Amino acid sequence: MSEIRRSGYRSSAKSRPNYAIPIVVLLVLAIGAGWWFMRPHAASPNTLTIYYTEMNGTTVKPWDVTLRPRPVGSTHAQWSHDRALYAALQAVVGPPADVRAVRFPPGTRVNDVAIHGSTVTVDLSKEVESQPGGTFGENAEFKSLVYSMTALPGISAVQITVGGVRLPTLPGGHLELDEPLHRSDF
Repeated sequence: MSEIRRSGYRSSAKSRPNYAIPIVVLLVLAIGAGWWFMRPHAASPNTLTIYYTEMNGTTVKPWDVTLRPRPVGSTHAQWSHDRALYAALQAVVGPPADVRAVRFPPGTRVNDVAIHGSTVTVDLSKEVESQPGGTFGENAEFKSLVYSMTALPGISAVQITVGGVRLPTLPGGHLELDEPLHRSDF
């Protein structure tokens, strides 16, 4: 021990590296990161709420679908169009096959969507005109489409066109389509 003292080396707590502070900082950061990722988050910007109408024709139920992230460099207008188009496609396709819901006629497609202020125009294919459910079917299918589209930020009305043409009604004459539809119409 006398040799150690002569060489100038002293064994004391002050000369040892203190790892306590970095360990505490890392522990606090780990706990904070865990809290951040585990806490409930608001709906992701890549999640859309789509609605379907149950077989009773009046009850609408939500389900969430995921879409791809916003492409780098896309404009807000393009991203809004893409989200609206995807929402319309999902609403027309309907929920998973095992869910009992009123559905659009087979083959109905979304040709395009266009956003003008707080109104979105959804252009559907001619197959939508073959709804076999009469007033009940028409109201239920369009209720789900309108609820889905008005769940998008800033959208409060849905104008329906068929093959690019605004029709007064579908061939059955049950639902007026010459003016934009709102949730309150159902």
